[in-house]
Amino acid sequence: MKEEIQKSGKLSVVGTPIGNLKDITYRAVETLISADIILCEDTRTTKKILDRYEIHDKKLSTWNEERSGVNVEKVVAWLEEGIHVALVSDAGTPGISDPGSKLVEKIRTHFLDVQYQVLNSGGEECGVIIEAIPGPSALTSAISISGVALNDFVFLGFLPHKKGRETLFKEIGSGERPYVFYESPHRILKTLESLQKFAPDKKVTICRELTKIHEEVVSGKASEILEFFDKNKEKMRGEFVVIVSLFSTPIHE
Repeated sequence: MKEEIQKSGKLSVVGTPIGNLKDITYRAVETLISADIILCEDTRTTKKILDRYEIHDKKLSTWNEERSGVNVEKVVAWLEEGIHVALVSDAGTPGISDPGSKLVEKIRTHFLDVQYQVLNSGGEECGVIIEAIPGPSALTSAISISGVALNDFVFLGFLPHKKGRETLFKEIGSGERPYVFYESPHRILKTLESLQKFAPDKKVTICRELTKIHEEVVSGKASEILEFFDKNKEKMRGEFVVIVSLFSTPIHE
Protein backbone atom coordinates (compact mmCIF):
# COMPACT_ATOMS: atom_id res chain seq x y z
CA MET A 1 0.00 0.00 0.00
CA LYS A 2 1.26 3.49 -0.79
CA GLU A 3 1.86 5.91 2.07
CA GLU A 4 0.95 9.61 2.04
CA ILE A 5 2.12 11.29 -1.15
CA GLN A 6 4.27 14.40 -0.78
CA LYS A 7 3.41 15.92 -4.16
CA SER A 8 0.26 15.79 -6.25
CA GLY A 9 0.65 14.46 -9.73
CA LYS A 10 -1.87 15.99 -12.10
CA LEU A 11 -3.43 14.79 -15.33
CA SER A 12 -5.18 17.59 -17.24
CA VAL A 13 -7.47 16.41 -20.04
CA VAL A 14 -7.39 19.35 -22.46
CA GLY A 15 -9.79 20.10 -25.31
CA THR A 16 -8.09 21.52 -28.41
CA PRO A 17 -9.42 23.03 -31.68
CA ILE A 18 -11.12 20.78 -34.23
CA GLY A 19 -10.23 23.09 -37.12
CA ASN A 20 -9.97 26.78 -36.41
CA LEU A 21 -6.95 27.29 -34.13
CA LYS A 22 -8.68 30.26 -32.46
CA ASP A 23 -11.14 27.85 -30.83
CA ILE A 24 -9.17 27.25 -27.65
CA THR A 25 -9.93 28.48 -24.16
CA TYR A 26 -7.72 30.72 -22.04
CA ARG A 27 -7.64 27.96 -19.46
CA ALA A 28 -6.47 25.40 -22.04
CA VAL A 29 -3.58 27.68 -23.09
CA GLU A 30 -2.63 28.29 -19.45
CA THR A 31 -2.69 24.55 -18.80
CA LEU A 32 -0.45 23.78 -21.77
CA ILE A 33 1.96 26.45 -20.57
CA SER A 34 2.10 25.08 -17.02
CA ALA A 35 2.24 21.35 -17.89
CA ASP A 36 5.57 19.55 -17.54
CA ILE A 37 4.74 17.00 -20.25
CA ILE A 38 2.14 17.06 -23.03
CA LEU A 39 0.82 13.68 -24.19
CA CYS A 40 -0.31 13.77 -27.84
CA GLU A 41 -1.65 11.52 -30.56
CA ASP A 42 0.72 13.14 -33.05
CA THR A 43 3.39 15.58 -31.85
CA ARG A 44 3.42 17.35 -35.23
CA THR A 45 -0.26 18.25 -34.90
CA THR A 46 0.08 19.43 -31.33
CA LYS A 47 3.15 21.51 -32.18
CA LYS A 48 1.04 23.60 -34.58
CA ILE A 49 -1.16 24.63 -31.66
CA LEU A 50 1.82 25.31 -29.41
CA ASP A 51 3.51 27.41 -32.10
CA ARG A 52 0.29 29.38 -32.68
CA TYR A 53 0.21 30.38 -29.00
CA GLU A 54 3.99 30.71 -28.63
CA ILE A 55 4.30 27.86 -26.15
CA HIS A 56 7.89 26.71 -26.47
CA ASP A 57 10.33 24.23 -24.91
CA LYS A 58 7.71 21.67 -23.94
CA LYS A 59 8.36 17.95 -23.65
CA LEU A 60 5.98 16.19 -26.05
CA SER A 61 5.33 12.45 -25.89
CA THR A 62 2.98 10.32 -27.96
CA TRP A 63 0.40 7.99 -26.49
CA ASN A 64 -1.82 5.81 -28.62
CA GLU A 65 -3.05 2.38 -27.65
CA GLU A 66 -2.59 1.12 -31.21
CA ARG A 67 0.76 2.74 -32.07
CA SER A 68 4.15 3.32 -30.50
CA GLY A 69 4.67 5.81 -27.71
CA VAL A 70 4.94 5.90 -23.94
CA ASN A 71 3.03 3.21 -22.07
CA VAL A 72 0.60 3.56 -19.19
CA GLU A 73 3.26 2.53 -16.68
CA LYS A 74 5.41 5.48 -17.73
CA VAL A 75 2.54 7.93 -17.34
CA VAL A 76 1.74 6.45 -13.92
CA ALA A 77 5.38 6.90 -12.88
CA TRP A 78 5.28 10.56 -13.92
CA LEU A 79 2.16 11.15 -11.83
CA GLU A 80 3.68 9.38 -8.85
CA GLU A 81 6.63 11.77 -9.10
CA GLY A 82 4.28 14.77 -8.89
CA ILE A 83 4.58 15.69 -12.57
CA HIS A 84 1.86 17.67 -14.33
CA VAL A 85 0.80 15.85 -17.52
CA ALA A 86 -1.55 17.40 -20.09
CA LEU A 87 -3.41 15.01 -22.39
CA VAL A 88 -4.54 16.29 -25.79
CA SER A 89 -5.94 14.66 -28.91
CA ASP A 90 -5.25 15.72 -32.50
CA ALA A 91 -8.54 17.61 -32.49
CA GLY A 92 -11.34 18.11 -29.99
CA THR A 93 -11.80 16.78 -26.49
CA PRO A 94 -9.80 13.67 -25.49
CA GLY A 95 -11.95 10.66 -24.73
CA ILE A 96 -14.52 11.33 -27.46
CA SER A 97 -13.81 8.54 -29.96
CA ASP A 98 -10.06 8.62 -29.39
CA PRO A 99 -7.54 6.70 -27.26
CA GLY A 100 -7.65 9.22 -24.42
CA SER A 101 -10.56 7.49 -22.70
CA LYS A 102 -8.56 4.27 -22.32
CA LEU A 103 -5.62 6.10 -20.77
CA VAL A 104 -7.77 7.92 -18.21
CA GLU A 105 -9.55 4.67 -17.35
CA LYS A 106 -6.26 2.82 -16.78
CA ILE A 107 -4.81 5.64 -14.69
CA ARG A 108 -7.91 5.83 -12.48
CA THR A 109 -7.94 2.05 -12.06
CA HIS A 110 -4.24 1.93 -11.15
CA PHE A 111 -4.37 4.58 -8.46
CA LEU A 112 -7.53 3.19 -6.92
CA ASP A 113 -5.96 -0.29 -6.88
CA VAL A 114 -2.85 0.94 -5.05
CA GLN A 115 -4.85 2.96 -2.50
CA TYR A 116 -3.91 6.37 -3.89
CA GLN A 117 -6.46 9.09 -3.44
CA VAL A 118 -7.74 10.20 -6.85
CA LEU A 119 -8.94 13.79 -6.52
CA ASN A 120 -10.69 16.44 -8.49
CA SER A 121 -8.88 19.70 -9.18
CA GLY A 122 -9.88 21.15 -5.80
CA GLY A 123 -8.42 18.26 -3.80
CA GLU A 124 -5.91 18.16 -0.98
CA GLU A 125 -2.15 18.25 -1.48
CA CYS A 126 -1.89 14.49 -1.85
CA GLY A 127 -3.13 11.84 -4.23
CA VAL A 128 -3.43 12.28 -7.98
CA ILE A 129 -5.51 15.02 -9.53
CA ILE A 130 -7.43 14.34 -12.74
CA GLU A 131 -9.06 17.47 -14.12
CA ALA A 132 -11.15 18.36 -17.16
CA ILE A 133 -10.15 21.37 -19.26
CA PRO A 134 -13.23 21.39 -21.53
CA GLY A 135 -13.13 22.61 -25.09
CA PRO A 136 -14.25 21.96 -28.67
CA SER A 137 -15.97 18.77 -29.81
CA ALA A 138 -17.14 17.86 -33.30
CA LEU A 139 -20.17 16.19 -31.72
CA THR A 140 -21.52 19.26 -29.93
CA SER A 141 -20.47 21.61 -32.73
CA ALA A 142 -22.45 19.60 -35.28
CA ILE A 143 -25.50 19.35 -33.03
CA SER A 144 -25.50 23.11 -32.45
CA ILE A 145 -25.87 23.97 -36.15
CA SER A 146 -27.72 20.89 -37.45
CA GLY A 147 -31.24 22.13 -36.82
CA VAL A 148 -32.12 18.67 -35.50
CA ALA A 149 -33.70 18.42 -32.03
CA LEU A 150 -31.39 16.06 -30.15
CA ASN A 151 -32.67 15.98 -26.59
CA ASP A 152 -32.18 12.21 -26.64
CA PHE A 153 -29.84 10.48 -29.10
CA VAL A 154 -27.42 7.59 -29.58
CA PHE A 155 -23.77 8.43 -30.24
CA LEU A 156 -21.82 5.73 -32.08
CA GLY A 157 -18.42 7.39 -32.55
CA PHE A 158 -16.67 5.98 -35.64
CA LEU A 159 -18.53 3.01 -37.08
CA PRO A 160 -16.66 -0.30 -37.39
CA HIS A 161 -15.11 -0.91 -40.80
CA LYS A 162 -16.45 -4.43 -41.23
CA LYS A 163 -17.68 -6.56 -38.33
CA GLY A 164 -21.04 -5.39 -37.02
CA ARG A 165 -21.36 -2.58 -39.53
CA GLU A 166 -24.48 -3.88 -41.28
CA THR A 167 -26.09 -4.70 -37.93
CA LEU A 168 -25.63 -1.08 -36.85
CA PHE A 169 -27.23 0.25 -40.03
CA LYS A 170 -30.23 -2.03 -39.47
CA GLU A 171 -30.49 -0.66 -35.92
CA ILE A 172 -30.28 2.91 -37.22
CA GLY A 173 -32.98 2.17 -39.77
CA SER A 174 -35.43 0.72 -37.26
CA GLY A 175 -34.62 2.87 -34.23
CA GLU A 176 -36.86 5.71 -33.05
CA ARG A 177 -34.12 7.89 -31.56
CA PRO A 178 -31.67 9.97 -33.62
CA TYR A 179 -28.22 8.46 -34.22
CA VAL A 180 -25.01 10.48 -34.47
CA PHE A 181 -21.65 9.18 -35.67
CA TYR A 182 -18.39 10.21 -37.30
CA GLU A 183 -17.30 9.20 -40.80
CA SER A 184 -14.23 9.70 -42.97
CA PRO A 185 -14.21 10.93 -46.59
CA HIS A 186 -13.06 7.48 -47.72
CA ARG A 187 -16.20 5.75 -46.44
CA ILE A 188 -18.90 8.43 -46.58
CA LEU A 189 -20.33 7.21 -49.90
CA LYS A 190 -20.56 3.59 -48.70
CA THR A 191 -22.20 4.84 -45.52
CA LEU A 192 -24.79 6.81 -47.47
CA GLU A 193 -25.45 3.79 -49.67
CA SER A 194 -26.08 1.69 -46.55
CA LEU A 195 -28.39 4.37 -45.16
CA GLN A 196 -30.23 4.45 -48.48
CA LYS A 197 -30.74 0.70 -48.13
CA PHE A 198 -31.62 0.42 -44.42
CA ALA A 199 -33.00 3.89 -43.60
CA PRO A 200 -34.38 5.20 -46.91
CA ASP A 201 -37.07 7.42 -45.38
CA LYS A 202 -35.07 8.93 -42.56
CA LYS A 203 -33.51 12.39 -42.50
CA VAL A 204 -29.74 12.41 -42.92
CA THR A 205 -27.84 15.53 -41.87
CA ILE A 206 -24.18 15.85 -42.83
CA CYS A 207 -21.98 18.41 -41.05
CA ARG A 208 -18.58 18.88 -42.66
CA GLU A 209 -15.49 21.10 -42.34
CA LEU A 210 -16.68 22.23 -38.91
CA THR A 211 -15.18 25.55 -37.70
CA LYS A 212 -13.32 25.94 -41.01
CA ILE A 213 -13.90 28.34 -43.91
CA HIS A 214 -16.00 25.84 -45.86
CA GLU A 215 -18.17 24.67 -42.95
CA GLU A 216 -21.40 23.27 -44.35
CA VAL A 217 -24.56 21.41 -43.35
CA VAL A 218 -26.47 19.32 -45.90
CA SER A 219 -29.66 17.39 -45.11
CA GLY A 220 -32.24 15.23 -46.84
CA LYS A 221 -32.81 11.56 -47.55
CA ALA A 222 -29.71 9.44 -48.07
CA SER A 223 -30.51 9.22 -51.79
CA GLU A 224 -30.59 13.03 -52.01
CA ILE A 225 -27.29 13.39 -50.15
CA LEU A 226 -25.70 10.83 -52.50
CA GLU A 227 -26.91 12.87 -55.46
CA PHE A 228 -25.49 16.04 -53.85
CA PHE A 229 -22.01 14.53 -53.44
CA ASP A 230 -22.14 13.04 -56.93
CA LYS A 231 -22.55 16.59 -58.25
CA ASN A 232 -20.07 18.11 -55.77
CA LYS A 233 -17.22 15.62 -55.49
CA GLU A 234 -14.85 18.36 -54.31
CA LYS A 235 -16.84 18.54 -51.06
CA MET A 236 -15.98 15.01 -49.99
CA ARG A 237 -13.13 16.22 -47.79
CA GLY A 238 -12.41 16.34 -44.08
CA GLU A 239 -14.22 14.51 -41.31
CA PHE A 240 -17.99 14.20 -41.36
CA VAL A 241 -20.51 14.18 -38.55
CA VAL A 242 -23.61 12.25 -39.63
CA ILE A 243 -26.99 12.65 -37.90
CA VAL A 244 -29.80 10.26 -38.79
CA SER A 245 -33.25 11.17 -37.48
CA LEU A 246 -36.94 11.10 -38.24
CA PHE A 247 -38.10 13.96 -40.44
CA SER A 248 -40.40 15.26 -37.69
CA THR A 249 -38.48 15.00 -34.45
CA PRO A 250 -40.63 16.46 -31.63
CA ILE A 251 -39.09 18.90 -29.17
CA HIS A 252 -39.75 17.80 -25.59
CA GLU A 253 -39.98 20.42 -22.89
